[in-house]
Amino acid sequence: MSTNTESGTATNTEARTATNTEPRTATNTAPGTATNTAPRTVRSPATNTAMYALTDSWTMTRRELDRWARQPVRVVVNLVFPVMLLLMFGYLVGGGRGVSGDYVDYLIPGMLALTMAFGLEGTMIAVTQDLNKGVIDRFRSLPMANGAVLVGRSAADMIQSAVGLTLLIAVGYALGWRAHGGAGAFLGAVGLLLLFRFAMLWVGIHLALVAGKPELVQAVQILVWPVGFFSNAFAAPEAMPGWLGTIVQWNPMSQTATAVRDLFGGPGGESGHVWAAVGWPLALLMVFFPLAVARFGRLSR
Repeated sequence: MSTNTESGTATNTEARTATNTEPRTATNTAPGTATNTAPRTVRSPATNTAMYALTDSWTMTRRELDRWARQPVRVVVNLVFPVMLLLMFGYLVGGGRGVSGDYVDYLIPGMLALTMAFGLEGTMIAVTQDLNKGVIDRFRSLPMANGAVLVGRSAADMIQSAVGLTLLIAVGYALGWRAHGGAGAFLGAVGLLLLFRFAMLWVGIHLALVAGKPELVQAVQILVWPVGFFSNAFAAPEAMPGWLGTIVQWNPMSQTATAVRDLFGGPGGESGHVWAAVGWPLALLMVFFPLAVARFGRLSR
């Protein structure tokens, strides 16, 4: 892990040094001749900063992917667990209150949204372990973009989330579930699910930075559970008590699940929820992304 990080950081530093020290002009000063200036590409400081931030973030993403390559069992468990939940609720528990139509058609979009909300403990534990082992302090001492460690962590988790989402959809197709909304609607539904996951990742990263220790992650993660269980993933809000149904309908995950059901052409979908399914994750990102980056910037100060 340290080898990849050090080499990636060294490469970035050398590239920046080379960029700053390259000759600006090639001038011919011989008597009686015109001055020739070789053309050069001028990049604004903002462009250079963005390029360095992207390079640093990709280096941190590769670090997380290398870590997962050394822990394949953990990755497999994270991928298989949502499949087990789908089979359990679809065929062992069975039935959903207030659901009209095929329950599997109602359940699978809800399970897809639930999977995007859960599974944050791996991200939170990894962040807190880096904090306690001094890895974050080492990275902060290097010429890296502020927040690149966190962006790399979220990018790697998004790759795993996309793989898990693909697996769960494939299992749904094997069980006989079908999306009836067309290719464009299908891609739109997948986009909403990944957007919700990206927002939840930054909620988890911020909570991990607040917790600071791996043993506190389980206690903090309890705050995420109501998002999954007080939702319409398994049952329709109309069949719930009035106060509970109101909470469920305002749940951001319920908005995503309802919009995805509509795009998939399944029961329980409502087209008016698409904008809410976009707005809620964006609102969460606007709050927790800057909070996480700011708290990361204050570490060890």
